[in-house]
Amino acid sequence: MLSRALRKSFSYGNPLVAVFTGNYCSRVRFHQTAVRKVALQAECGFTPEKVAIVTKTTRYEFEQQRYRYAGLSEEDIEQLLALKGSSYSGLLERHNIHTCNVGQIVDSLQKEGIEVRVVKRGEYDEDTVRWADAIISAGGDGTMLLVASKVYDKNKPVLGVNTDPERSEGHLCLPVRYTHTFSEALQKLRKGEFRWQWRQRIRMHLEGTGINPTPVDLHELQLSLEQHSKAHRITTDTQRGMSHDSPSGPHLLPVRGLNEIFIGESLSSRASYYEISIDDGPWDKQKSSGLSICTGTGSKAWSYNINKLVEQAVEDVLRIGKSKTGLNLPLNQEFIESVTAAYNESLIFSPEEDKLFFSIREPIVNRVFSSSQQRGFANKVCIRSRCWDACMVVDGGTSFEFNDGAIATIFLNEEDLLRTVILD
Repeated sequence: MLSRALRKSFSYGNPLVAVFTGNYCSRVRFHQTAVRKVALQAECGFTPEKVAIVTKTTRYEFEQQRYRYAGLSEEDIEQLLALKGSSYSGLLERHNIHTCNVGQIVDSLQKEGIEVRVVKRGEYDEDTVRWADAIISAGGDGTMLLVASKVYDKNKPVLGVNTDPERSEGHLCLPVRYTHTFSEALQKLRKGEFRWQWRQRIRMHLEGTGINPTPVDLHELQLSLEQHSKAHRITTDTQRGMSHDSPSGPHLLPVRGLNEIFIGESLSSRASYYEISIDDGPWDKQKSSGLSICTGTGSKAWSYNINKLVEQAVEDVLRIGKSKTGLNLPLNQEFIESVTAAYNESLIFSPEEDKLFFSIREPIVNRVFSSSQQRGFANKVCIRSRCWDACMVVDGGTSFEFNDGAIATIFLNEEDLLRTVILD
């Protein structure tokens, strides 16, 4: 079996180099020396000695944990679920399916002489990451995002297995057929019959007055809005007491965004007020329903649904254009579908491309607030908060307070690449 040091020397590539100088907000510069356009074919087999498997919390487990403090029996939980219109037996069935598929992964790895450590998502930490040569996410896309968030070594492979494909899409996971035949996937990996893919991830620096770089884990805490705000206030007050209310930053935040960053007021009905600068351009005052910044991986997720057009809207625009110009546009279903598909496909780009895509949700435009560009590509985005109770949320799971005076600088860095697998 190959030594770990030798394995780490295999074909990691050099997709790009990012150089940053000066003040984080005003003088960050992005220089690329080379860009990988396609995933690289593996030059050797995938032969880790130690693998950590991080498993999702099933709905059945969540409900048990939720009512455990009250000392309820299984019968009590079943009755409570029935009152909410949920099926206890159905949740137990999905839990058993997930557990069975995790067992198959463990058995396949152990048969190859690989040491395995299984941890729940709530137990997953940096010690687990350091111990493992590779990490497998056993769940759906949410579990994969959590697993990726704690991996800082771009040479450490991360794989996703969708353990309940009937209830989860699993875009970031191996093809669905490998859920029940993981041993087949493992053999292909060991023979090198796959391609490496380095996914870009977002790096964030936070600076300004009253900032709080301490994250709040939304998945584990399942906080309400009131509890969420209280948690932020407690950690902020503690930090301010330590820093004597002095301006702070820049802080490199302890997470990386694989899908997207969202910035906005916690109360969705309240407009988010902020200033934004794209690629060191002028600062624009804006009010909107929030701001999304995504990678190529995230361009198929929330960002896509924010910006996509439906055929009804395209048909209306084409009909108006036809009446205004007199052009003989064929307003048949086939033409409308093709235009809609072409526009929506333009919103998607490769997970390896070294660029960000920003989307301003429902901008308010008047003589005070502008929105010269509602969406577009960028290398760097700076945001200065003028909000009252806002958060910067990373991949829908980790939240940072982002209120008046805080400044975020969002960009890509070559060291943050995530090493994943493409398996046909």
